[in-house]
Formats: sequence, structure tokens, C-alpha cells
Amino acid sequence: MKIIHEREKCIGCGACVGVCPDFWEMADDDKSKLIGSKINPLGNYELEVQEPACSQDASDSCPVNIIHIEK
Repeated sequence: MKIIHEREKCIGCGACVGVCPDFWEMADDDKSKLIGSKINPLGNYELEVQEPACSQDASDSCPVNIIHIEK
């Protein structure tokens, strides 16, 4: 399972951090950051996980729909 974050489109609202601080944090540029993620060939950040846990809540709370869970 993968969590994918289109970080360049982030507006920095912090909703993901508020509902899922185990996976998300705010970076110095005021955009959210998927902790432990790496950049994929498309330029998005992704993290392989067994379960998305609260990142599903982060995805659901994102006002610009840039957090995706791929199964």
C-alpha cells in the first residue's frame, strides 16, 4: 500500500498534521511533509506502508485532495 502526496500543490492548511501527526508534519516552507517519504519519478512524495492508519483521515481532510492512498 502507498501513501502519495502531491506536495507541490499543498496549500499548507495543516489538516493532515492535525488528524495524523504520526505520518505528517509541517516543513520549514509551510507545506506539509509525509514523514519518511521519498520522491517518485512523477515528482510526488510516496511512502510504502502496511496500513494507511490515520493517513486515510488525512486524505479525507485535505481541502485540495492531494493525498492519495493506493492499495
